[in-house]
Amino acid sequence: MDFNSGLLPYGNKWRLHRKMFHVALNKDATLEYKTMQLQKVQQLLENMINTPKQYDKHFKTMSAAIIMAVTYGYDVAPRHDPFVTKIERFMELFLAVLTPERAALLSFVPILQHIPSWSPGGKYKRRAGECRALAYDVLNDPVAFVKKKMAAGTAEKSLVRDLYDKEIGETANPDLEEDVKAVAATVFLGGAETTDSTLLVFLLAMILNPDVQAKAQEEIDRVVGTQRLPNFEDRPDLPYVEGVYLETLRWRPVVPMALPHMTSVSDVYEGMYIPKGAFVLVNIWAMTHDETRFPDPMAFKPERHLTPSGTLAAGTTSHSFGFGRRICPGRYMADQAVWAAMVSMLATLRISKDKDEFGGEIEVKPEFTTGLSIHPKPFLCSITARSDEAAQLVRESNSGE
Repeated sequence: MDFNSGLLPYGNKWRLHRKMFHVALNKDATLEYKTMQLQKVQQLLENMINTPKQYDKHFKTMSAAIIMAVTYGYDVAPRHDPFVTKIERFMELFLAVLTPERAALLSFVPILQHIPSWSPGGKYKRRAGECRALAYDVLNDPVAFVKKKMAAGTAEKSLVRDLYDKEIGETANPDLEEDVKAVAATVFLGGAETTDSTLLVFLLAMILNPDVQAKAQEEIDRVVGTQRLPNFEDRPDLPYVEGVYLETLRWRPVVPMALPHMTSVSDVYEGMYIPKGAFVLVNIWAMTHDETRFPDPMAFKPERHLTPSGTLAAGTTSHSFGFGRRICPGRYMADQAVWAAMVSMLATLRISKDKDEFGGEIEVKPEFTTGLSIHPKPFLCSITARSDEAAQLVRESNSGE
């Protein structure tokens, strides 16, 4: 994972990568992707209505489709896409290898990095080996696709195309090409996993809090109506939906300890000595569950983010995208995608507990995976169109009518 921009130390290469991110993913640049994002969300809605039990696969498909379109101008196949299959396997291995607890253990006992892969406790090294083998393809194959399209004059707008046009041009600098590949891979790897995990958290929250779902739907019906689907222009007029979005990020942050960092110099912070080379974990979970700021933190309450009059509270923000110079460069893109999916599902779908053979509700117990990135474990639920009219709206949006 030497190519992952999020793990680079401060320096010239890190600054170059941040510049590249800004060129393609700044707030103004991401506005151009809104239409595409809504199209992918509309496909998600139809998939959810047609095969609701496969909700987790639908979230993955939508997330991958948006990120691949933004990053490479690539239209993902509905099932078994070769690029996506390989990248998902890579992410599975990467998240299994790079866990907060393993980072801490290797920091305290560095000799563990040298144990043979065949020995007891060496499983993570075997996974790391497979991860490295996949990394080459993840890094190179999608960019090769873009370059082929550019040569033919048929490349869609994308991060990679923009960077080749603006940063490389006619120079064909091989070093810059490697940087473009690294930036592109980082965008996909950082975006796809967190987007679909956040939508799983949202789905779980709506099942457990039907009153919240009903209130959000009432706001959408009042502001948007039932004759069209929501769009980004509606966002300022939907403060309660915004509260649902912010509360989803707060309630169960999907990267609860952020990316592990390593200090480049020794430091003293509030009387505590932190040596150079120490792993530092940012406890996002603790921040978002601080009872002095968020009373009853395990409860899902969108009102936390609103004023008594129901408007969005000033200064409301999320810790999910990080802080300072290391803040997530794709935050504007992720924000648009997640919000669009949430508001569209609320507008068109009824999300509730599943029922057993006797018609009784099947209780849902929130259980989560562990690791660097977390998400809810599979749960039963019922997902249906809110009305025949809503289902028709979804069908028409995907047929181009």
